[in-house]
Amino acid sequence: MIAITGATGQLGRLVIQTLLKSVPAGEIVAAVRNPQKANDLAALGIQVRHADYDQADTLVKAFQGADKLLLISASEIGRRLPQHRAAIDAAKKAGVGLLAYTSILRADTSPLPLAAEHKATEALIQASGIPSVVLRNGWYSENYLASVPAALQYGVLLGSAGEGHIASAARLDYAEAAAAVLTKSNQAGLVYELAGDESYTLAEFAQEIARQFGKNVAYQNLPEAEFKVALVNAGLPEGIATLLSESDVGASKGGLFDDSRQLNQLIGRPTTPIATQVKLAG
Repeated sequence: MIAITGATGQLGRLVIQTLLKSVPAGEIVAAVRNPQKANDLAALGIQVRHADYDQADTLVKAFQGADKLLLISASEIGRRLPQHRAAIDAAKKAGVGLLAYTSILRADTSPLPLAAEHKATEALIQASGIPSVVLRNGWYSENYLASVPAALQYGVLLGSAGEGHIASAARLDYAEAAAAVLTKSNQAGLVYELAGDESYTLAEFAQEIARQFGKNVAYQNLPEAEFKVALVNAGLPEGIATLLSESDVGASKGGLFDDSRQLNQLIGRPTTPIATQVKLAG
């Protein structure tokens, strides 16, 4: 039996969608905070179980009988570590045979502040003694695709990534990688550094937007503080604006680049090019 946390989230749903191609629905557990949001999954025959990171007893029950567990990193940045600790403790109590965790690219050396909670979580998993595999996911292309409409409207793409190269991939690529690990044998002890086959700078990204839509779009590199203000002025919550601006600066230091092509090898196909996704984002 395979259990997935955050199963109603964007990544979780894609992982389940992929698993269903080779795993019977009845052998998949959707561990979710709000079971009502998983009615569509239940209708497919998937076991939906209540799993709240802040209620440890629900986690143990949700993970009971699971041979493998995919711990998709929690969404509440700043609160992830205690939530992940609760999930890891519950996995150990439930006797989970393999714990897979979605971390961040090169979590142990990443310049992104976002990596701190991931690095600490990896340490907790290691200390737990549970057989584990780490999926160090690079940037989702969707993180940048959300800026395409505004770039087309104003003719400028803002950022703080400088000349940093970004080897992003589609969320579906990462979902397929997680499903592959969960259905393979002999995965315990492995650490995957996952990123897109191709990389680009944000200036090149702006050029691709311009090329596909026939409009002038230029990249404007801003200091981190100015970029954060621009994001807040555009309507983003301050926390998200901080995350994005800090991550861009991390990208300028190489934090979102990797050329090992482990993601390609794991999913058995090329990763989705950014150009392919830009077509759908305008």
